[in-house]
Parts: sequence; C-alpha cells; structure tokens
Amino acid sequence: MKSIGAGLAATLVTAVTLTLGGCSMQTTAPGSARADAASDAKGSFGPVDCRKAKCIALTFDAGPGEDTPHLLDVLKEKKVHATFFLLGRNHVLKHPDTVRRIAAEGHEVGNHTWSHEILTDREPSEIRAELQKTQDAIARITGKRPRLMRPPQGRTDDTVSGISKDLGLSQILWSATAKDYSTTDSALIEKRILDQASRDGIILLHDIYKGTVPAVPGIIDALKARGYTLVTVPQLMAPAEPVPGTVYRP
Repeated sequence: MKSIGAGLAATLVTAVTLTLGGCSMQTTAPGSARADAASDAKGSFGPVDCRKAKCIALTFDAGPGEDTPHLLDVLKEKKVHATFFLLGRNHVLKHPDTVRRIAAEGHEVGNHTWSHEILTDREPSEIRAELQKTQDAIARITGKRPRLMRPPQGRTDDTVSGISKDLGLSQILWSATAKDYSTTDSALIEKRILDQASRDGIILLHDIYKGTVPAVPGIIDALKARGYTLVTVPQLMAPAEPVPGTVYRP
C-alpha cells in the first residue's frame, strides 16, 4: 500500500520513542506483565511457557494484502502462529476471506485502525471511529472483536489510551523492525530482524511489501536455530492477559 509507505519512511524510525513523556498512561513490557501475573491469571499459553522458554513474537502490520495468503502458507508449514494488525479500509474489506483464514488458522487478529491515520493528530471522535470501524469489520468476518491494537507509527498518548481502554484494546509496540517499507531486499530485511532479535521481543514486519514475505522463512529458521520459540503477543505475556488501554513495549 503505497500511501502508507511514504509516511512510514519519514517517521517510523522514531516511533518507538512515542509521545510518552509527561503522560500518565500505563506502559509495561510483556515480560514484566508475565512476571507480575497473579497466581490465578488465565492467559493462554502457546506451544511453550515463555517464563521458561526463549520466546519472541512475530507480528505483521497493515494487511491483509495480496501476499498474505502465501505468508499464511509459510507460517503453516513452519508451524508458527503470528499476530496480524489489520487495516480496515482497502484491506479487511477487500480481503475478507484472508481475514477469516488468519483467524481460523490460530493467528491473533489485531486492529491497526481504519485508514492508518496518526491517532495523536486526531480528535477523540475521530480516534474512536478509526478503531471502532475496524473492530466492527473484523467482528463481522470472524465473529470476534480484536483485543489488541497497534497505533500507526507507534504514536499514542493519554487520549488514545483512554479510548483504547473503552474499546477493550491493549496497545502493542515493538522491539525489532526491518524498515521493510524502504527496501525490497529480502536478505537485508532478514539481517535487520536477526540483528535486533532478543528474548521477549516483538518483531514488526509488513505483509504488504514485496520484499517481506520472501524473508520470513529465513527469519523463522534462523530464530529457531538460535533457540527461539515464535509465539503470538498474548502467548508472550501468558499467564498474564492483555489489559485494555495499557501500552506494551518490549
């Protein structure tokens, strides 16, 4: 989606710094949430207990797109579940069968807004609409509303957090990005991710760019060779459960 790429190239580099200064929103790392979970916490574990295993979460933004079905084939072959933060307009609406397949194959379906607006630049009513419309569209297709969202360019503040809480959405940021909006070099994408990989990390990729999906098999194989288990974001923090409104940042 070319309209997203231009904005990402200009600002995504600094996204993980956010606009958190002076804000009262709750921010925590998935590993910290896991460690602080109550004894009766009911978060669902994945293939391993990430309190004991070396885990990392694989996430994809801004789809689904034309290459997403092939990505799903790869993930099925590699026996990996990922988290997909989906865009509503021109993506969820355009590819409902792919959205349905993502959910049916056990991946976590998240919200990436309706039209990739920078939420911190919008009025509260516009923020709510960006999230609500995508919640509704995904629910109509899958029968389930997302519990996770990723704010475009990672930009959030107290207003975004409050509205996310109202809608039952936790905010998920990342620790590793390939800047795959700026290159079609799959080998470079793979190298950038592997260089940044760390235990309890969250990988950000985009299944809408041509160089990304071809890089995924090598990324998965290399991470497994390093002893990682790839999990969804909720599995990463289990037995804790995502708390609506909270910002999770490795």
